[in-house]
Amino acid sequence: MREVINSAAYSQGLRIANVELGDVHELLKESSQFVWIGLHEPSEEILSQVQHEFRLHDLAIEDAHLAHQRSKIELYGDSLFVVLRTAQINQEHHIDFGETHFFVGTNFIVTVRHGSSVSYADVRTRCESTPDLLKKGQGFALYAVMDFIVDQYFPVVHVLEQQLTVIEDKIFNEKPSRETTQQIYLLKRELLEVKRAVSPLVDISNRLMRFDIKFISDETQPYFRDVYDHAVRVNEIVDNTRELLNTALDANFSLISISQSDVSKKFAGWAAIIAVPTMVAGFYGMNFKFMPELEWQYGYPTVVVCTIIVCVIVYHLFRRSGWL
Repeated sequence: MREVINSAAYSQGLRIANVELGDVHELLKESSQFVWIGLHEPSEEILSQVQHEFRLHDLAIEDAHLAHQRSKIELYGDSLFVVLRTAQINQEHHIDFGETHFFVGTNFIVTVRHGSSVSYADVRTRCESTPDLLKKGQGFALYAVMDFIVDQYFPVVHVLEQQLTVIEDKIFNEKPSRETTQQIYLLKRELLEVKRAVSPLVDISNRLMRFDIKFISDETQPYFRDVYDHAVRVNEIVDNTRELLNTALDANFSLISISQSDVSKKFAGWAAIIAVPTMVAGFYGMNFKFMPELEWQYGYPTVVVCTIIVCVIVYHLFRRSGWL
């Protein structure tokens, strides 16, 4: 597996040369150009070389090596360190999360991908096809990758919305069950993970857009408003879906409770019907010596018929009231 995916130098928005990692320090002396290096799950040796070439802070390199960081933005001396979490839907329609770390300096940008993440080769190609924008420097490259990462969340939240629709159909069109409750819980957990990943993007974009960071040119800062707007939209979709999911969970519990109540009513109704012949049998099971019906020729069929009639009347009463 290649660790150094791409390494190139740019001047006035044009790619002027591919760069070997060990020669980067020479190119950094030229203020009129910047270096863009892309890494994928680099080894400790590669990261140490990157640290040496770009003079990066030990804590930032440690975070980039260990991964499993929350989304954040940190300023370490002469470089900016940004962490973003990536997300995509796998074949099982579950979310795979990854991370991308950015090191941004006066005339360089280094991207480090970890875990599940789409390649940024297309992003680089699009940037190279618009030299008028890429000549804005490493700040524009940072914006382009960040915008691509945030846009990848839209198909993710769309799938989650579709899963919510399926759950709603099960709740209102099928018999409510514990399985539906489990599906709601799993979806809530995935939404929470998305919320944790996306929520910090609003603050990160806001800082890049508003604060004076010397690595980001003034003409590049407005572009981060686009990332900010997309992050806010994803956050709103996640919040709305979570709210609807909470409502769906309450509705599922209510329908389960109503279903259980209906079953209890049916049991009570049939118990009342069965109680009629039980009561009659109880009377005639008593050992009284004088019971007129015992000596009557039509006593037995009369009692049976009357019992059946009473049972039918009770059944219709319960049926009319909705208990049966």
